[in-house]
Amino acid sequence: MKTTNYFTTSVMVRRPYLKAEWIEYVLSNPIRTTVQTNRRISRWAFISELDKYLRVVTEPDGETVHNAFPDRGFKP
Repeated sequence: MKTTNYFTTSVMVRRPYLKAEWIEYVLSNPIRTTVQTNRRISRWAFISELDKYLRVVTEPDGETVHNAFPDRGFKP
């Protein structure tokens, strides 16, 4: 899995509970995908272990993970 420096040095430090397999699952099985105004791509999928929807944000290439977090405000 390709990641940005921000993801490695900031996101994973603040959210060490995130698992690579969850992120890969969201990338492969999103229930919703949107393109942000900065061209980054947001994808959501439900992670049963978290009992929440996980939002994964990638760079415009669609592969490089920039951010990931449980999205409390997501409505399917």
